[in-house]
Amino acid sequence: MSLPNGVLPTGEIQSICPSAGWLGNRGALHDANGIIVRPWQRKAWVTCLLSYKGRNRKPLMQPGRYTELFFLDEATALAAGHRPCGECRRDDYNNFKRAWVLGNKRPNNTTIADIDFAMHAERTRAEEDHTRMREVRTLPSGVLVLWGGTPHLWSGSFLLKWTPAGYAAADAGWLMTSDVRLITPPSVVQALGAGYVARVHESASLPG
Repeated sequence: MSLPNGVLPTGEIQSICPSAGWLGNRGALHDANGIIVRPWQRKAWVTCLLSYKGRNRKPLMQPGRYTELFFLDEATALAAGHRPCGECRRDDYNNFKRAWVLGNKRPNNTTIADIDFAMHAERTRAEEDHTRMREVRTLPSGVLVLWGGTPHLWSGSFLLKWTPAGYAAADAGWLMTSDVRLITPPSVVQALGAGYVARVHESASLPG
């Protein structure tokens, strides 16, 4: 489904999402003319279902309402720093929170506000974060990484090149690679390693 405001794995917003599988919210980012004027408004970045209880968001980008963002898949949304919504995705929300706390060795009384604060800090310091270099074969599936200058999905067994419309087979040179740079925030990588399963676009079933 092609929709506006496609989000890259890096979190940047493009004009179009040619294959939208998920909805996202960072607050009101657009002005009265429907022009995006800020990258975020609030620290809680969430990923929602495209449709929930018959609610009609059309027309999109209404004045004074939150800006609808769209993602290829949940792996892309997680890489961009969005976590599951607590309303329309309650089970995923609870599973993500539980896995995030476990994977990051945080106390059981960690709140979702604590998680949002930690993920926001990761988003704002991503460029200078030297802990993001990892050996690709040690990563859990569903992680987005930078390899060869472009985003790739780690399936757990092989890399797939990310595109706005789906995944494609990676250049065979990745087989000789060891280290890659994380796009998915490190704390989210820990949550994936602790059992949270990211939904991926159907094209991710391509052979490596």
